[in-house]
Amino acid sequence: MAKNILEIKNLTFSFHTYGGVVKSVRDVSFNVREGEILGIVGESGCGKSVTSQCILKHNPEPPGFFEGGSIKYKGEEIITKTDREMRKIRGVEIGFIFQGFNLIPNLTALENVELPLIYRGLPRGERVRLSKMALERVGLGHRVTHKPAEMSGGQQQRVAIARAIAQAPPVILADEPTGNLDSHSTQEIMGILKELYKEGRTVILITHDNEIAAQAKRVIKIKDGKIESDSNTGRQL
Repeated sequence: MAKNILEIKNLTFSFHTYGGVVKSVRDVSFNVREGEILGIVGESGCGKSVTSQCILKHNPEPPGFFEGGSIKYKGEEIITKTDREMRKIRGVEIGFIFQGFNLIPNLTALENVELPLIYRGLPRGERVRLSKMALERVGLGHRVTHKPAEMSGGQQQRVAIARAIAQAPPVILADEPTGNLDSHSTQEIMGILKELYKEGRTVILITHDNEIAAQAKRVIKIKDGKIESDSNTGRQL
């Protein structure tokens, strides 16, 4: 049986508001096994995206704070790690795919994918090689010189996926990766994520769409900051 790559125990995360402290995530506990594809689903504001940001130790907007709990990645506590240590984990271990693409408008597809590799200190030749391979992997080898405005929404999301997988991280965390896309582009993106899973990556899919979540083999439903259910769909991918 596969071992746990992520272990979340009694996670509680809150925000300060004018009316006082509001708990966004309430005593959430679940494990993620190596090589599984997991869907985390819930309505907007339920706490699912905040949970994903806690895993990455990205402070959501507005900034909040950990009230309690533990998040372990490969057995090591994340919450107590420094920003520098977390940058290494985010850069090498966990590839994050944003809903809003988060591409820099004046950079080409190749340059957008290459950017995180610059921060990691990789030499230019290696950065370009990895970036081209990642873009080819998502079917955009012919669009390396195009800027975001010259691409469709689906193509921009594929650039975002290429950026996330360029360093071949073992975990892919996708926050609403199809939220801004039409049905055709949604199928393309889900196809890429499923292929990454079949290659042995751990894929965590955050979504408000039950149909998208149901394409994973296991689905966790979150409501009002708490886990409502955790079930195996039995789906064959």
